[in-house]
Amino acid sequence: MQNIAKYFFSSVQRGFRQYLIFQRERLMNLPAKIRSENEHHEIDIPALLREIWKQRGIILLFTGLSTAIAVTYALTAKPQYKVQNYITPVASAELDTLNESGLYNIKPEEALRRVGSSLESYYVRLQFFQANPELLSPVQPEGMSTKDALDRFNANAFSVEQIDSKKAASLSDAIQFGAEYPSGMDGVSIVNNFTDFVIKREKEKVETDLNKIIANRIAQTERKLVSKKAAYEAETDSKIAELLEKDQLKKENLQDELKALRQQLQTRRQNRIKQLDEAISIAKKLGIVSPTTPSALGDASQVRQGNMIRTEVSNQTIPLYFMGQSALEAERATLVSRNSDDFTEPRVDEIQKELSLLATNRQVALLKQRRNEELFLKGLSEIREELAHLKNLHIDFNQVNLVNIDRSASPPQSPIKPKKTLIVGLGFVFGCMLGIAVALARIVMFPRKKIEL
Repeated sequence: MQNIAKYFFSSVQRGFRQYLIFQRERLMNLPAKIRSENEHHEIDIPALLREIWKQRGIILLFTGLSTAIAVTYALTAKPQYKVQNYITPVASAELDTLNESGLYNIKPEEALRRVGSSLESYYVRLQFFQANPELLSPVQPEGMSTKDALDRFNANAFSVEQIDSKKAASLSDAIQFGAEYPSGMDGVSIVNNFTDFVIKREKEKVETDLNKIIANRIAQTERKLVSKKAAYEAETDSKIAELLEKDQLKKENLQDELKALRQQLQTRRQNRIKQLDEAISIAKKLGIVSPTTPSALGDASQVRQGNMIRTEVSNQTIPLYFMGQSALEAERATLVSRNSDDFTEPRVDEIQKELSLLATNRQVALLKQRRNEELFLKGLSEIREELAHLKNLHIDFNQVNLVNIDRSASPPQSPIKPKKTLIVGLGFVFGCMLGIAVALARIVMFPRKKIEL
């Protein structure tokens, strides 16, 4: 209608311009004798109005025809209706069940934006109408696909308007979702069912995302547990090897010490035998058979009268041959027949005791006897606690609301199109303008003829 009005305005303006040009040329073509110096090139408005009034029949004719056409269109045009709902964010407490899991965090404003984005998505709309083809059937001719029908209907049908509380007078953020549709379609069902479809779809996406996060976290925690087990096994094997190596080193050192000590005892015995051989030889030469002392040996040739007790004090070591040949030979025979000198040295017993203790490392034995290694893992309790939490985490999404539908779509009271009063008024104005334009055109084309109807 706006294009038609512009066209008629331009027609009237063009006709009026042609009339002015014609009047100017007519005045310029008058003979010079009848021109007046004081003549001004002005439009005679009263004369023009009288000429237009003479052709009022044409104006009334075009006005009546245009008005009749407008009335006919207003009565026969298919009415268009519009319905809309009002979606608001939920309270933060509504999402506490989801946010308290510690794995997924979503704010009410974010949930509202996600729902609004899905409402604008062409792919989501196509999914909805493919699942509910009966809602699109009134505008879907036979043989046309759902996608093609949606393309025709989707061009100007849906509107998604976000209300920002910071810019608008509203106290909170909200989304208005509306749809324009012709008569015969169930627009209320389209808006309400599509909104429910989008909310359910977003809720399923949140549930899927949460389940994926839980599965990934469980797998990550189990990999952490396996990694800790491998680290524990490696640490245990390393510790066992270190203990065994330490014991082996100590054992070899003790064995070397024992071997050297026995060699020392054997050498000491051989030296003692050699000393005894020399002492026996000296005793034989001196005729010392029984043990004696140097002073007693010197007094042996003197005659003793009576009983006498001899006490000898000396700070010098008495030579070994004073033990007498019999004692020395007895000691030598014993030393020669000795099979082992271990009993003569206390350190040998200590070494054998330490070697006996090193035969079995109780710490290594206990490490190898462990059956449940998990009990000895550091941080095992935290890992088990986390696994138990993840595996037992269950959120009832039927109790989770992402958004609130503050006002559902309801049947409209009247159509928004066509606006009959406006159309009839524009038709009337258009007819008047068209009639005036035709009258001006006739005045310009036939200036000297009197047109009578």
